[in-house]
Amino acid sequence: MPATTVQIRNVRGTSLAIGAAGNRTVTIDRAISAGGMGLGFNGGELLLLALGACFSNDVFREAAKLGITVHDVHVEVSADWGGEPVIAQNINMSVEVEADAEDEVIRNLIEHTNRVAEIPNTLRLSAPVKLHLATKRAQKE
Repeated sequence: MPATTVQIRNVRGTSLAIGAAGNRTVTIDRAISAGGMGLGFNGGELLLLALGACFSNDVFREAAKLGITVHDVHVEVSADWGGEPVIAQNINMSVEVEADAEDEVIRNLIEHTNRVAEIPNTLRLSAPVKLHLATKRAQKE
């Protein structure tokens, strides 16, 4: 699988940022209660969206391999946040799939997807995150 790179740049002087992957973008911000402008998704929401989006995409991929036509996928992901340092805990994902197949076949598709979905497996198997540090002193205006 090819490498994936995304970029996040804030709007100067604010916590509001734009995340980009190629020519696609998403707005990122802190909640108003956390000092942000509340104009975008926060990192925790994006993490849960990544889990759900990956699972949804992979349902379609795996169904196609089996010749199953999927009509609707509904994924809901929730998490609690706590500990020191704060981390996502008690992550739960509920999945509902409507497809042209018997209930048992759909259940097997969902369970298989759960075993092969890349983002959920990344969290389950704890991929290391390496930090490459760079600093830049603000120029006086």
